[in-house]
Amino acid sequence: MQIDVIETTSLGDRSYLVSQDGTGIVIDPQRDIDRVQDLVARRGVTVTHVLETHVHNDYVTGGLELARVTGAAYLVPAGDDVAYERVPAGDGDVHRAGDLQITVVHTPGHTHHHVSYALAGADGEVQAVFTGGSMLYGSTGRTDLLGAEHTDTLTHAQFHSVRRLAVELPAGTAVFPSHGFGSFCAATPTSGTSSTIADQQQVNPALTQDEQTFVDELIAGLGAYPAYYAHMGPINAAGPAPVDLSAPRAVDAEELAGRLAAGEWVVDLRTRTAFAAGHLPGALNFELGTNFLTYLGWLYDWDAPLTLIGDSAEQVATARRELVRIGVDRIAGAAVGTPEDLAAGADLGSYPVSDFAGLATQLAEHPDTVVLDARRDDERASGGVRGSVHVPIHELRDRMDEIPDGEVWVYCGSGYRASIAASLLARAGRRPVLVDGGYSDPETGSAAAGLHAESVAV
Repeated sequence: MQIDVIETTSLGDRSYLVSQDGTGIVIDPQRDIDRVQDLVARRGVTVTHVLETHVHNDYVTGGLELARVTGAAYLVPAGDDVAYERVPAGDGDVHRAGDLQITVVHTPGHTHHHVSYALAGADGEVQAVFTGGSMLYGSTGRTDLLGAEHTDTLTHAQFHSVRRLAVELPAGTAVFPSHGFGSFCAATPTSGTSSTIADQQQVNPALTQDEQTFVDELIAGLGAYPAYYAHMGPINAAGPAPVDLSAPRAVDAEELAGRLAAGEWVVDLRTRTAFAAGHLPGALNFELGTNFLTYLGWLYDWDAPLTLIGDSAEQVATARRELVRIGVDRIAGAAVGTPEDLAAGADLGSYPVSDFAGLATQLAEHPDTVVLDARRDDERASGGVRGSVHVPIHELRDRMDEIPDGEVWVYCGSGYRASIAASLLARAGRRPVLVDGGYSDPETGSAAAGLHAESVAV
């Protein structure tokens, strides 16, 4: 049995291809299924089953399309109300894929109808379990995505689901979750990249705590999650349209200027320092990298016209691929080139870039300097720059009037969210200074610069 991991680092998720003797099983595939198809071709297998552990809330599935193009059986939890034909995956159901045996285990918690899939070989011995958003590595899936009225019930259910897996499966069973590698679907941070049931017996809160302690601590620790999650469940239940990775229509400098003047979403994909050095006024900086999809999806006005600016066609294509994973299909256009070329003679915008040492010097010389902390509430609770104003990046657009007038030095945990905040401030006519660096970096962060306050009211 060969198990291949298909990593989607921008979402903190994993999909899987199981191969044996020419038969392939795919679990929780992302929407850009060409990655799966390439791997299937390399393994020389025929996909007979596509398995969904749940109707996903953090990405648009590729399962429906993959099942259509391969002719595979498409298993979706039996209790979920979906608008397409599927094989209902009910608790205790057993499906055969060549010599492999797939057993459905109902594991509610992340969602009401969530299932896991225990996989056994020809001898009937379970070798692996695919746990979706149930048992994660040292954690569990979060339980609040279906609404506050369900959270308590689902958290209790999550506790019992993880315990069921631990009781019913052999200790040596390999655990393969879909979430937990940076995904906001994890209730708490996860640890490690591989594990077994026996390992989880030692570290998973659902297996080391009593039920009420687990419930209380999980719920107390739940923080904000990306706003685009609200759209994922409905899209997946309705049945996603086939993926379109074609290049967006090219936009020239004149059209780009018109879109900027109209206040449309124009997103510059370049690095934060390059953007700060020179950009089209009104553009927003979402540097193309691991955090791009989470934060653009979080802040973006759903279905608003979106234009991309990139250094190259390849950069735009990568952003396009990322965006379709969360159902942002309608790209109004893209422009490729330097800011100078795209400005067509108009003045560029810019703002300074500094670091925490520079911020320390600034505050020593000008104690009344406005400092903005763009981190989440849970990050802020453990400390922040003394005297700073705290507005999480996902709330900044609605709370811009809380930022005092004048120059604003803005920081976050790495510089990534600070760059988004700086571009939002610049678009609003403010004067930002980007603090580029890690807040908790032991050598260059806030503590090293003498700026860290141990506790900050939130």
